[in-house]
Amino acid sequence: MAEKVKLSKDGSSIDFVQSDSLPTSMKKFRQSPEIEGFYRFIYENDLQKEAYEILDRIIIERKARKASEKAAVRAKEKEAKMAAAAQLKQEVKAAAVAKPAKAKAAEKAKPAKAAKAAAKPAKAKAKPAKKAAPKAAAKKGKKK
Repeated sequence: MAEKVKLSKDGSSIDFVQSDSLPTSMKKFRQSPEIEGFYRFIYENDLQKEAYEILDRIIIERKARKASEKAAVRAKEKEAKMAAAAQLKQEVKAAAVAKPAKAKAAEKAKPAKAAKAAAKPAKAKAKPAKKAAPKAAAKKGKKK
């Protein structure tokens, strides 16, 4: 027969024996002296139904808290996505405004580029003429 649970001197509470180390697994947790004493108290005083109702209520409250935390996290994620989308829209608008300004600057730069391109062939034509003149002078010098 199992030993009786130790009650306090006035009999209003349970006198548990506390262990120094915490149990690491579920099996060890259930076999810890505190939990064994708690189970024994419930069994000896026919409190199974009440204990079940209490534990059921605790489980329901924990599930509700978890669900509300998940909903809060989802709301924050949705809010962050909305903020990112709004920022992207602003960037797109800014880029659309900047494109015409860049196009105007490019159009202004086009005549300058065309002038540079036109000047390059003139330089290229001048160079062969300079090279031909010394060769011609060298040929004249050899003939004499």
